[in-house]
Amino acid sequence: MSVKKDFFESPDYFRIDELLSQEQLMIRDAVRTYVKKEITPVINDYAQRAAFPEHIVKQLGDLGCFGPTIPATYGGGDMDYISYGLMMQELERGDSGVRSTASVQGSLVMYPIFAYGSEAQKQKYLPKLASGEWLGCFGLTEPDHGSDPAAMNTSFKAAPSSGDDTRDYVILNGSKMWISNAPFAQVAVVWAKDESGEVHGLIVERGMEGFSTPATPNKWSLRASATGELIFDNVKVPKENILPGVKGLKGPLSCLTKARYGIAWGVVGAAMDCYDTALRYARERQQFGKPLAAFQLQQKKLAEMITEITKAQLLNWRLGVLMNEQKATPQQVSMAKRNSCEIAVNICRDARQILGAMGITGEYPVMRHMMNLESVITYEGTHDIHLLITGMDVTGLNAFK
Repeated sequence: MSVKKDFFESPDYFRIDELLSQEQLMIRDAVRTYVKKEITPVINDYAQRAAFPEHIVKQLGDLGCFGPTIPATYGGGDMDYISYGLMMQELERGDSGVRSTASVQGSLVMYPIFAYGSEAQKQKYLPKLASGEWLGCFGLTEPDHGSDPAAMNTSFKAAPSSGDDTRDYVILNGSKMWISNAPFAQVAVVWAKDESGEVHGLIVERGMEGFSTPATPNKWSLRASATGELIFDNVKVPKENILPGVKGLKGPLSCLTKARYGIAWGVVGAAMDCYDTALRYARERQQFGKPLAAFQLQQKKLAEMITEITKAQLLNWRLGVLMNEQKATPQQVSMAKRNSCEIAVNICRDARQILGAMGITGEYPVMRHMMNLESVITYEGTHDIHLLITGMDVTGLNAFK
């Protein structure tokens, strides 16, 4: 396995670090140090092999990256939302797949159990998920239903009774697709309709008969992330595994809001990495007797990169303040997710051009980030869907139907 040295220096053009508390800076720097030591030296090798670095799950748990805003009572970090965002920024600076592992675990698995689960469910699952002993996944997207989760087909019904046996389980059938962590997860939070068409969350455990998680092959994006399907073939799920605190799409959509917040911060980390790589390369690479960085068109690219990164950093910081004050709206989170993804994709592409042919090699992280971000700009709500969310918010008119 080839090991590469990490020379990353974080851009902070508007001295945003001065807006952060000492605790937030310490948390950010701890994750940055971890990424430099454990992720960036080896992640290209895992991406080239399309292999999931399974050993990082326990490391991320030890570092507190799973459920950082969950109370310590359940194994979480009791952290504020800016600290959470900074953690996701640093993880995605290493690789989008690493950040996805943490986002899914914290926002899509631990959060719904914490917010909508029974006390018994919280005690049983959250500490093991927080520590990294267990890995979780989130089942919402289906083969035929991505941006329209209300049309999901996965459903459950009461188990057939036998004599006086009232049965303490339900029968789950259906499938979910494009599920991060699925092939390695011990637990899945699955959203399905009951016999009346109402959506509920169910906690499905590996080992339940009829439950399988085949891996998704042939990915050109998120190659170091484990992606798979969830297949339910008459799975007997105990009734005690149904989340009692929520019904309807409010449940899964609230989870997506938490995850989108983490993505808004995370992809800026990928953009920062590409900018830093391009800046260093442009200073060192000589053409026509001078560094690339001395040419006007290259300076234009770099100036626009740092401008967009700075704008996104400030937007995310303000959103973090609103999250901490419980004033942030899902629509504001939606705007930040879309904006960060768009600027990150554009910055990665410009960085690749600055690096020329070297930009497509594993010697540099740019092409890996580019491929990853093509997934991130689509999942948790596509670019176009988030535009329509903002459009509906400012006009009051629904363009979805």
